[in-house]
Amino acid sequence: MKKVKTLSVLLTATAMAGVLGACGSNSGDNGNNVSSSASGAAPSASNASPSASGASSAAPEKMKKISLFQSKVEIAEPLEALAKTYQKETGNEVEVWGSAGDAYATQLQAKLAAGEGPTIFSVATGEEADKFKSYYADLSNEPYVKDIAPDMALKDGDKVVGVPYGVEGFGLVYNKSLVDPKDVTDLDSFTKTLEKLKADGKAGLSLSQEAYFLIGHIINTPFALQSDPQGFIDKLNKGEVKMADTKEFQEFAKFMEAIRADTPNPMEVKYDSQMGDFATGKTAMVHQGNWSYSMLADYGDLGFDVGMMPLPLAGNDKIAVGVASNWVVNAKADPDEIKAANAFLNWLFTSDSGKNAIVNEFKFIPAMTNIEASNLDPLSQIVYEATKSGNTIPWAMNYFPQGIIVNDLAPAAQEFFMNKNMTGEQFLQNLDAAWAKGAK
Repeated sequence: MKKVKTLSVLLTATAMAGVLGACGSNSGDNGNNVSSSASGAAPSASNASPSASGASSAAPEKMKKISLFQSKVEIAEPLEALAKTYQKETGNEVEVWGSAGDAYATQLQAKLAAGEGPTIFSVATGEEADKFKSYYADLSNEPYVKDIAPDMALKDGDKVVGVPYGVEGFGLVYNKSLVDPKDVTDLDSFTKTLEKLKADGKAGLSLSQEAYFLIGHIINTPFALQSDPQGFIDKLNKGEVKMADTKEFQEFAKFMEAIRADTPNPMEVKYDSQMGDFATGKTAMVHQGNWSYSMLADYGDLGFDVGMMPLPLAGNDKIAVGVASNWVVNAKADPDEIKAANAFLNWLFTSDSGKNAIVNEFKFIPAMTNIEASNLDPLSQIVYEATKSGNTIPWAMNYFPQGIIVNDLAPAAQEFFMNKNMTGEQFLQNLDAAWAKGAK
């Protein structure tokens, strides 16, 4: 995700994550339908340190010209420059079609339906990926696929059909001078930490009133901890299960009760002030992602170090990492074009030029284990290391019904924070009712 100064920019980028509108999973949903597990760009990645080179002493094979179409406007210019570098190094052509922004999915569908689709195109994880899955070539045996970080590939069943752009992650961003992760490991220690910080005149944690920062991100954790997150969501959509009857959500409600009791009312907090209070030491923790560091950087020397730790719900010890968009190859293209498309992707992910572009030009946190990145900001570094190790939970929210966070879950959360007499059980009942309405 690009640097964000305002909420509108952040949510526009975050929306590419499916709902969010950081996914398959190491929790069991990888491979169910079209699944993936991670988001887009990092706020401050620098200096790729390639660990493998695509260079060869032999002359590159002459390939058929291919076309590429993708949705991220912010990488349009560096992508065109990269295509020129590719042609210079290999003699092969990649025609980069103009980025369509918000109209991308509509234009892509029209081009594919007319038999005029691009050779390589991007798809957002979640509903968009499911929509276009009949067009995906099987990439499972391509050499670059082995370097995709654990649980980050876009899959259709057992087949790898997409390669992640990059990753993003979120969890509890904390002030290391005020909080020790060893003291925040479960509901009881989380609650005691909030109470202690409140007694010391600090806000232990801050959510904010925007839909994703109020409920969309934090509710991802109980979904991600299901043995099959996507399957659980499918059952929830059909009314076959309820959050109120599921133990992870029952504990989630207790976390939310603790937040309501001992932290500022998020309905009185906006993203800018949330991060401002954290940057100035008034707040010890915020539930946020690596993208938030760009706002912290605006404050210069904070006077303290920052970290990111998991929301310790039901024994969770992993941050949530997801992919917003993926590269796929058009299975209906000419076989020679498919061959050329895979040659380009292999070059992109293994050559010095390609890896440098991913980290330094596109500003992505790499989702490939063979791409090193130095000079990442502290939060992006944590996400990067978790991605490489596979120590992550998925962005299950990518598979929520479209619009349900903003239109249905957020109003239920707003009511919970405004009504201090509402119990956690009642909150879950309201969330179930809101989900039933939004899933219709």
